[in-house]
Amino acid sequence: MARILIIEDDDRIRGALRLMFEGESFDVDAAANAEDGMALFDRQSPALAIIDLMLPGATGFDACRHIRATSDIPILIVSARDDTADVIEGLEAGADDYIKKPFVPRELLARVRAHLRRRPSGSSAFSMGELRVIPEEGVVRHVDGTTIHLTATEFKLLTELANASGRVLSREHLLEHVWGYDYFGDGRLVDVHMRRLRAKVEPDSSVPTFILTVRGQGYKLVL
Repeated sequence: MARILIIEDDDRIRGALRLMFEGESFDVDAAANAEDGMALFDRQSPALAIIDLMLPGATGFDACRHIRATSDIPILIVSARDDTADVIEGLEAGADDYIKKPFVPRELLARVRAHLRRRPSGSSAFSMGELRVIPEEGVVRHVDGTTIHLTATEFKLLTELANASGRVLSREHLLEHVWGYDYFGDGRLVDVHMRRLRAKVEPDSSVPTFILTVRGQGYKLVL
């Protein structure tokens, strides 16, 4: 079973999550602060990380950035606040998802499983200007041979748009089909990930030519 990293300073929550995930046959590494959590990540190479934002010393944002600097694993952030600025900063730091405290442990488990199940779409390879997207391999390559590193969420967003053949996909559709569960969420997840995706695949992300916003409706991919 997959290895999970939990960075949570609340002993009760950290212990309860460890017991739940170990009871579901996951391997668990747990830390009470970001510094120890980042060290565990460097040693253990987990498949997914669950990170509390508000930690003593270095913050959960720091831990997200540290992980994302070298890894594309799913990151779920946990916060006692639903403040827009905190959520956006966490997503911009590289998180794939967030859940607000207090949360139902089984909901967190369902989200973890959904992220770990995510696989590249079965769509055919396609080109975006100087980039070649190869879903079967889960990679994006530039014509010069370099690889553009996308997270699993970013790659799934891109292939979901490609499968729509130019149709507009709503934020609700993308939440359901990319995040993989019936999430009564928050368009912020989609919007921040679209910004991150554009920054990697658009020649000029401030004036996108491939991933377009259709005001009041959603997003579409123009090839």
